Amino acid sequence: MSMFGKVAADVLGLSDIGSVIQPKDYDKVDADDYVMHEDGEKIYFLIKSKSDEYCFTNRALIHLDGTSAASKKRTLRRYDYYKHPISDVSLETAGTVDLDAEIKFKIGSHCYSIDVHKKHIEELKDLYKSLLAIAEICHENEMKFHYAERSLELAVKVFANMRGDGVNVSADFQAVNEYAFCWLTEAKKNYTVKDFGFVFDKYIQQ
Repeated sequence: MSMFGKVAADVLGLSDIGSVIQPKDYDKVDADDYVMHEDGEKIYFLIKSKSDEYCFTNRALIHLDGTSAASKKRTLRRYDYYKHPISDVSLETAGTVDLDAEIKFKIGSHCYSIDVHKKHIEELKDLYKSLLAIAEICHENEMKFHYAERSLELAVKVFANMRGDGVNVSADFQAVNEYAFCWLTEAKKNYTVKDFGFVFDKYIQQ
């Protein structure tokens, strides 16, 4: 679309530029019905366009994907942050003749590019900071768990080399295997964050 066509579409209300919904209106959007309120899930940021809703909670991105502005048919997609790490976060601010800014990110293998009216740029900056922080935390925890796995592997090898000839090999192996499983399970739990409410509380102004 040409620049003139884009501006004309925006002015006529034909484009699909999103708006940031205020907390007092969260209960009026469809995405709120799919938030796990019963488990302490909370909406921290919500973008609504004519056909889509992008709901960022402390646990996941809930995307109500509309086929078109004229259709009532929606597809619900949920991406928990700990299962679908966030990466490649960027924010494109609006130019002089643009009416929209654009926030881009990858969550798991899914790429998102969301157009939002430029009047919401300050709020988008807060979302940008939040997504960057979540991405960094997930990346650091993944690296720490990887190092923990390598450390355990090294410890098991050293232990195996130190084993005396009189040791019961079968019982020894079972004991080490059980210890390694419990240790890795605990390490995975320690390095897996499921609730990022503390990040949104820090950066989102509500």
